[in-house]
Amino acid sequence: MTWVILTLYSATVVYWMFIGFGREAGTGGPLHYNLVPLKTIKLFFNLENGLTLGSRLVNLLGNVAVFVPFGILLPLLKPRLQSVFWIAVAVVPSILLLETLQMLLRVGSFDIDDLLLNMLGVWTGCVLLKAGRRIRRR
Repeated sequence: MTWVILTLYSATVVYWMFIGFGREAGTGGPLHYNLVPLKTIKLFFNLENGLTLGSRLVNLLGNVAVFVPFGILLPLLKPRLQSVFWIAVAVVPSILLLETLQMLLRVGSFDIDDLLLNMLGVWTGCVLLKAGRRIRRR
């Protein structure tokens, strides 16, 4: 059952990243990317840039929250992935692939900060899973 949930959730995330929210593939123009860690995150914390609270929350918390289920589901399927190191080894290449495809298909950009926020979400899921297991043991 966990595999089914993971597969359906993964398909939903891919939909959100490539089609959802009115995204359409671009046909030209420059590729958009950010390789400077924390550059975009700092932008969302700058209160003088005119961004709405909603866009700040969607970009910061959304990039974290969407990946929390992976930090729960993957360790349930593969116990080795309970370590923050091993889950990063497993997940980072997938996130890099998704970010690269977003840029190449011009439905978004490649942003190293998205990788950082996504991994924060995965690690949050791992912590929640471990906490839940500890509570259940009591």
